[in-house]
Amino acid sequence: MITVNDKQFEIIENFKEALNLENLENSMTEYFDEYDYIVGDWAYGKLRLKGFNDNTNKNFNAINDSALIKSYLKEYCAYGCKYFVIKRIKVD
Repeated sequence: MITVNDKQFEIIENFKEALNLENLENSMTEYFDEYDYIVGDWAYGKLRLKGFNDNTNKNFNAINDSALIKSYLKEYCAYGCKYFVIKRIKVD
C-alpha cells in the first residue's frame, strides 16, 4: 500500500519498477480523485497518468472502463515501457 496526497492506494502492478512516489505525487492532481485506478507509464522520460473506473463508480464512462487497462497498455503505451497500476482504497 502507498499514500499519495493523503489518499491510499494498493499497488496492482509495478512493471520494471516504474512507480516513483515523488514523481507520482508531483503529477497527481485533483482531476484523478474520481478514478478507481490510476495507470502511469513513462514516455520520453515523462510520467503519463490515465484514470479508469469500475462499472459501479458513479463517474463510470465506457472509455475509462477498468476492464480496458490491459488494452490501453498495449495500444497506447510504448512496447516494453515502464508502467504501474494502482487502485484507490475506499475509506468508508
